[in-house]
Amino acid sequence: MKTIAIIDDDVHIGNVLEEILQKEGYATLRAYSGTEALYLLSQNQPDLILLDLMMPGLSGEEILPHIQDTPVIVLSAKVDVQDKVSLLLGGAADYVTKPFDTKELLARIAVQLRNATKCHGRKVLHCGDLKLDDSSMSVSVCDTPISLTRTEYAILKLLMQNPSQVLSKGVLLDRISLDTPDCTERSLKQHISNLRKKLQEVGGRDYIETVWGIGFQLTEKKS
Repeated sequence: MKTIAIIDDDVHIGNVLEEILQKEGYATLRAYSGTEALYLLSQNQPDLILLDLMMPGLSGEEILPHIQDTPVIVLSAKVDVQDKVSLLLGGAADYVTKPFDTKELLARIAVQLRNATKCHGRKVLHCGDLKLDDSSMSVSVCDTPISLTRTEYAILKLLMQNPSQVLSKGVLLDRISLDTPDCTERSLKQHISNLRKKLQEVGGRDYIETVWGIGFQLTEKKS
């Protein structure tokens, strides 16, 4: 059974969400403030988090950087595009505006849980003809092994864990900092360029797309 954490100070909305999710067969956890949310997450590892932004204590924006390896769907009444962009680049997997349609929210939850199962629940990641085996730290393109530096490997792994998401330079640097503390904003572009070249030499296409002014993402295979 998948567990979903509901982090929202609105008791009524939280109760509605809890009832909907439990009817769908999910287990639920509840937190009513930012501070309570951090404690809850320190004691539990949910499969997905529904996160409100405006809460007492720590806000949703302040909590988000502390959440690692768990998909977060932001639920907020904020409709400004820049707010959405900032949160998605800051690590949120999706953004749903309140009031929300129940069927749409359940569909978005199912998609994120499916992606998490594919990318985070296994030692071996597959994205098209890319394969990354984290147990042996090996990478292959079209079943052909390629040699990557530690930094290149960390970048590719993060991109493969988030195949449909544009990752900003800041997010990339933050997420790979434990594995590659020597990588800087200035050197990141060169690392990605080297990685792109190595993948392209074997696969015959560009695997990493630069989204100008935002960041980088894996490209879909062209038919």
